[in-house]
Amino acid sequence: MTIRNIIAAAVCSMLAAPLSAQVHAEVDVHKRYEEVVPDNVKTYVSKRPPVEDRLFSSKIIEKTIKEMQKKLKGNPKLAWMFANCFPNTLETTVHYRVIDGEDDTFVYTGDIPAMWLRDSGAQVWPYVQFANQDEPLRRMIRGVILRQFKCINIDRYANAFNDGPTGAGWQTDETDMRPEVFERKYEIDSLCYPIRLAYWYWLVTGDASIFGEEWLQAITNVLLTFKEQQRKDGRGPYHFYRVTDRTYDTVGWGGYGAPVKPVGLIASVFRPSDDRTSLPFLVPSNFMAVSSLRKAAEILEKVNGKGTQAKECRNLADEVAAALQEYAVVDHPKYGKIYAFEVDGFGNRLLMDDANVPSLLAMGYLGDVPLDDPIYQNTRRFVWSEDNPWFFRGKAGEGIGGPHIGYDMVWPMSIMMRAFTSQDDNEIRECIHMLLATDAGTGFMHESFNKDNASNYTRPWFAWQNTLFGELILKLVNEGKTDLLM
Repeated sequence: MTIRNIIAAAVCSMLAAPLSAQVHAEVDVHKRYEEVVPDNVKTYVSKRPPVEDRLFSSKIIEKTIKEMQKKLKGNPKLAWMFANCFPNTLETTVHYRVIDGEDDTFVYTGDIPAMWLRDSGAQVWPYVQFANQDEPLRRMIRGVILRQFKCINIDRYANAFNDGPTGAGWQTDETDMRPEVFERKYEIDSLCYPIRLAYWYWLVTGDASIFGEEWLQAITNVLLTFKEQQRKDGRGPYHFYRVTDRTYDTVGWGGYGAPVKPVGLIASVFRPSDDRTSLPFLVPSNFMAVSSLRKAAEILEKVNGKGTQAKECRNLADEVAAALQEYAVVDHPKYGKIYAFEVDGFGNRLLMDDANVPSLLAMGYLGDVPLDDPIYQNTRRFVWSEDNPWFFRGKAGEGIGGPHIGYDMVWPMSIMMRAFTSQDDNEIRECIHMLLATDAGTGFMHESFNKDNASNYTRPWFAWQNTLFGELILKLVNEGKTDLLM
């Protein structure tokens, strides 16, 4: 049985979930949890592919799953979902091989057979902590990093890539498309996630072999792109236009996006959701650029001995950081000082948050701002409220969505980010209950679910959300918060 057939069968079983797992809930999330989580371990049949059809397996991940299931035996549904979700990236999306003597890993995002720089970096992130305990796993992650550097050097403005020059994807878009590129939506975070992953891998494993010529060319391209998109010397070379009836999939103003005043911030024509920005200075992505540039500077200095380029990274990071404090902070009449979602340097601000990471809520998770930053805490309260136009609360659950899917659709990713960044045990417990109560009986996380009916969901196979869920549960157990999961 092929992996495609396995997934198709899994999707069919998801759609045929029992009505008891799809009933509407009351507003009380704890009551919702009790209604849809039956206390019967026999109902939880593994949704993992058969061993022979798994794309990649790891002994340490298997060991971790077994250990976690023992620790979570008091909550059989959670133990089941963890086992389904945590290895999902490995088993269904990872294509590892050795090419010309080097590790190479191409990672699907799930039901789309292309590799997003953001998604792939996030999908394998939770496995890095185990890299020293499983050599094949370490080499697989190393292959992802090397592949990401290659992708940046193929096209520094692209967000998603094909496995070779196949010509798949959005080849009719009016931009400089190449056959290796699946989609060419320029997003700041596409250049940040590879740095984040490589830096963490280096800290955990001590393996600096990834920082060779491909890396040096990639970071040169990142710096060039960020400086071009500060737009101090014109709009830069990137433009994008798509013939579509969906306004967020194309770019106005001749394909360059809305005008900005050059103030030191970096323009991002698209958001992490792959929706175009309204105001090009996307604040969460600029914060991520700052932290990524500082990581890159440390690598360049300590590994490559490139002091001049390291200083260039730090200077740019300092410039963007200062501009964020000057232009991205808004005095809100209800919440005090908060971070805007997008600005343009002229004084215009967009106050909202989108579920996709980086987001304002996720800045604490990514480490781009301290959790105790008072402006972040004010922002966190704002985005998790009806004052955020993309926050939805209903019978099934509550959370942040975004224009990508539209009205009333909550992204589980936002609920996970709330839990990751919470310092309140009751809040964390509520998030876990909500996540368990909104899987529609499938045992997996979805891209989004309807606020009033969790059985109305999008993307049954979305590996990033699945692995992120596993990361969250593992983190809470490791921090001694198992009691919050019961």
